[in-house]
Amino acid sequence: MFFPQTAFWLSLLSALSIFSSCSKQSDHLEAGRQQVLKPGQVPLRAANWYQLNSVGDKVTPGSGLQQLCDGVLDENVFMGWGKILPNYDCYYEFKDVSKVAVTKIRLYDGKGTFADKPVRLFMKESATAEPVLLTTFTGDETNEWIDITLPRPMPVQYLILNAWSGFPTEIEVYGTYKPAPALALKTPKNIKLSNELGINCFIWEFLQNDIDPNIRDQVYEPSMALMQAFTQYRDYVDWEKLEPEQGRYTFNPTQSGGWNYDVLYKRLHAEGKEILPCIKNIPGWFLERNYPADQRDAENVPAAYNADLLNPTSYLLQARVGFQFAARYGHTKTVSPSLLQGVMSGPIYPTAPEAGVRTRETGLGYVRYVECENERDKWWKGRKAYQTAREYAANLSAFYDGHKNTMGPGVGVKNADPTMLVVMAGTAAPQSDYVRGIIDWCKQYRGYNPDGSVNLCFDVLNYHCYANATGESQSTASARGAAPEATSIGAYADALVALGRQYAKEVWVTEAGYDVNQDSPLHAPPIGNKNPEQVQADWILRTSLFYARHGVNRLFLYQTYDLKLDNATQFASSGLLNASMHKRKPAADYLYQVQHQLGNYVYKETLSKSPLVDRYEYKGKSMYMLVMPTETGKTASYTLHAQPAGAGKYTVYTPRSGSSSMAAQPATAAAGGLQLTVTETPIFVALDSPVPAHE
Repeated sequence: MFFPQTAFWLSLLSALSIFSSCSKQSDHLEAGRQQVLKPGQVPLRAANWYQLNSVGDKVTPGSGLQQLCDGVLDENVFMGWGKILPNYDCYYEFKDVSKVAVTKIRLYDGKGTFADKPVRLFMKESATAEPVLLTTFTGDETNEWIDITLPRPMPVQYLILNAWSGFPTEIEVYGTYKPAPALALKTPKNIKLSNELGINCFIWEFLQNDIDPNIRDQVYEPSMALMQAFTQYRDYVDWEKLEPEQGRYTFNPTQSGGWNYDVLYKRLHAEGKEILPCIKNIPGWFLERNYPADQRDAENVPAAYNADLLNPTSYLLQARVGFQFAARYGHTKTVSPSLLQGVMSGPIYPTAPEAGVRTRETGLGYVRYVECENERDKWWKGRKAYQTAREYAANLSAFYDGHKNTMGPGVGVKNADPTMLVVMAGTAAPQSDYVRGIIDWCKQYRGYNPDGSVNLCFDVLNYHCYANATGESQSTASARGAAPEATSIGAYADALVALGRQYAKEVWVTEAGYDVNQDSPLHAPPIGNKNPEQVQADWILRTSLFYARHGVNRLFLYQTYDLKLDNATQFASSGLLNASMHKRKPAADYLYQVQHQLGNYVYKETLSKSPLVDRYEYKGKSMYMLVMPTETGKTASYTLHAQPAGAGKYTVYTPRSGSSSMAAQPATAAAGGLQLTVTETPIFVALDSPVPAHE
């Protein structure tokens, strides 16, 4: 969250007779034609390109690096406006083929010249090899191919383009290769519907007492009752709360703010709720010591000003607070006491013993996951707050395990609790480029595990995605938000879920949502007789169902309460709970109802796309979800052929505002099936009654 701002496989004719093309990702728009291939070309595939830079504004499906191999010679590569880095690297990995040996590369020179800012083309034999410069491309010719013939065949795993703003309009690679072994993809997990009903929140939303605001060391039950709408909580934790002074740590309560994390995490754990603490924001003491006065911002990169952002040791202090957090809330009780000397203990106020004491604890076992930072690709705050994928990988490696335990004792989450799972920072841009950059850095600097898998410095892949009319997540240029199924965001989910399966990692979306303020670029508009809050409710629930359908393991919606309802800034009016009236909004009503009545059901298959009909299952019992994937108030009639065949009695459940349960309507199937009217509000059909979510 920020404030404004046919994959193809060609049959091999022989191991040495090689053909090539580059296809668009199946999730993106196709070029509309297939290239006629030439003998000797090595296959390129658009999905294998990624950049180490911000995505850029106004990028559309079909534009960007995939233009380098789309067969179109007379269109310049468009990488978007307003990119954070003027000069950057673009990587291509040969992962659909193996044992590539390149003899020649052809670059098509279209119109325009950029001799003062040329493209430099490199090759790398492996992830750990040094790059070799092949040529410097200046665009001095016009509408002709430039051939780079190598003196001998060169083994290659990566191509790297170091670019400014100009590119060749097409690249062709020639040489030899062999078929790549089929990827061993991890079998998808069964995803409970309840896993898609999480929320972004803050500790004070649980502990703040409306009657006595000074009480911050116990859960405020009226607030906790509202939080029962959600199944899991992404808790924003400012680093300074945990470490108010360098080397001094507080938890119960914090010195900064007086919040008691022990109390909250113990309660959520006891209720079986997952907690995702997201440790973020630089402390004031860090900024004062490490940044010039005019460059200080809590969301800066968590390293000193002008530090080497590619060196894990630059992130030592943040990695230490990660260790302390994991030591306390993880499951390992054998952390050496000598490493906990910085944890403040004893009376909170020596002159007021009734205020209680702070304690040093290990292995409380309340937390399974921790997230390292938030949106480290935040381009809107400039270079001081932006990390490239490789820079963040170095940061993450320090936070994960002290960069393979090379940074001394008391550093890194895994060195305090090997079982705690580290979630990479949710990315603001939903494209897969950033994650692939992290993975390649890990190949180079962390290497491989004994089983041959990459030694990655994260356990969960994580991104953010806000559906809107422009198709650009978090775009301030959008006219409004958009229903999830009416956008192309499924392409991002599918690409990242496939990447997660390749590397055996879960994939989470930790921010998604809609505003209700009608001047926000992310607002849910009124549709028909539904007001914006009712449309927000439809779209929020449909977002949860959407990500279950696409195989995303967990979803956390943004957010609990409005920041300011009358503020048109995006995300300011995206709350799902009403603070002034102390009740759930319609969206939270829907989530509460689905959680408590259907939360145990697991997505199995999609039976129809228009209307959308999904089948869920739990303990052999099927449940069906039906919705129109539109945003115009459209309805449709549909005949549901539910299983088991011949069963006649069903119940149709419809979410409703202002209630803790869905409306239940008995229905009887005729010989031809169950006749239903489907709208843009999801309905659920179960044989007899659904399985309770809390058996």
